[in-house]
Amino acid sequence: MSDHPRFTVNRSMVMLLPQQPFLNWIQAVDPDPVPTLTLEDVRDDASVFLLPAEVADTPENALRWVEKRWRSFFEFMLGEWFDDSSWPENMSLAMFREWFTVRFHSMVWDMAPDASLEYEDWEGEDDEEGPTVLH
Repeated sequence: MSDHPRFTVNRSMVMLLPQQPFLNWIQAVDPDPVPTLTLEDVRDDASVFLLPAEVADTPENALRWVEKRWRSFFEFMLGEWFDDSSWPENMSLAMFREWFTVRFHSMVWDMAPDASLEYEDWEGEDDEEGPTVLH
C-alpha cells in the first residue's frame, strides 16, 4: 500500500487549543505547580475530537456544533488536569471561548485503511478493568 494519503473517513475534526487563561487556572489550582510550565507544554498533544461530517462541514458549523456542547468539552478539558473540586464555579460559553480556540479540519485522512478502527469507551475508566475496547 502506498504511503500517499488516499482514504478519508466520514468525519471532520476539531482540536481544542488551550489559551493563557487555561494555563493560569492550572498554575493557580495545582498544589505543586511547575513554574516552567508553558502554554506550548499545555497545548502539546492536544485532544482531537471527530465530529459528524454532515453537521460539521465548515468551520462555522463545527464551531456552532462545539459551542452547543461547550460545557461537556469544557469539563473534559478541565478533567484532563484536575478533578471537579478545583474547577471554576461560574463556567460559561464566554469563558470557554476565552480559554480555548477551536481549530477545525474538514478532511481526516486514514493512513491505515486495512487496519480496523478500535474504540475505547472511557466512561468507566476508574473501574479496575479499565476502558472497554469496541471494534
